[in-house]
Amino acid sequence: MGNSRDKRRAGEVRILPLPINGEIRAGDSLSARLLAAARILELRFLNGDILVIKHKVVSKAEGAIVALDTIKPSATSRNWARRYKLDARVRELAVRESRRIVRRRRAVLITETKHGFICANSGVDVSNVDGGQHAVLLPVDADRSAAKLRRELKKHTGIEIAVIVSDSFGRPWREGLTEAAIGVAGMRPLVDYRGRRDPHGYSLHATVDAVADELACAAGLVCGKLAGTPACIIRGYAYKRGNGGARALIRPAQNDLFR
Repeated sequence: MGNSRDKRRAGEVRILPLPINGEIRAGDSLSARLLAAARILELRFLNGDILVIKHKVVSKAEGAIVALDTIKPSATSRNWARRYKLDARVRELAVRESRRIVRRRRAVLITETKHGFICANSGVDVSNVDGGQHAVLLPVDADRSAAKLRRELKKHTGIEIAVIVSDSFGRPWREGLTEAAIGVAGMRPLVDYRGRRDPHGYSLHATVDAVADELACAAGLVCGKLAGTPACIIRGYAYKRGNGGARALIRPAQNDLFR
């Protein structure tokens, strides 16, 4: 399954799931757990691979977990949660983890996180944790988390890869969740086609592809919430190597028409 003897057609991109046995605990080595999972599948990392990993296992390994019974909700959080039959402690955590509240309507709370992400509940999540006793927060710095994991995997394998840390975000005007890159290392998260010409000779003026987000979405096809597969290898995509993190994907306020 996906070893170095595979013969691939030009332009073919493959997504190889990496299920991890057992729960991730604070202090666990993600690189060790991922390499163990790869060995079970007789799968080796190859130069140019892209590892996409769900933020939740990164957060768990880094200890970004909060016991909900330690959270004392404010009166505002209690009233809001009571009205919509939600957990006031989760709402309180979401507010604490936010830089600002973007929208609060009915049972939906959209915030801007301290990282600059616009998402529901500041990324605070209780699914796939322990049945509601704890909540998982976003990593403090997912770019740094991605870079650390990339360094550790290179140290153990000698292989040069890129790493994307992903999370599920909702989208304006569209139903459903898709994955987004919240941490990137070893690749440029954006590809700028401005100034290049299309096959008809037209000069492109505005096309900048968010390839890190596109790769995160592709990974989401095998790393779904109920799949038990928090990571995968994307193989065959010729990404542009270089520095640059997920912060490059956040549109500056002066260019944002919706602020």
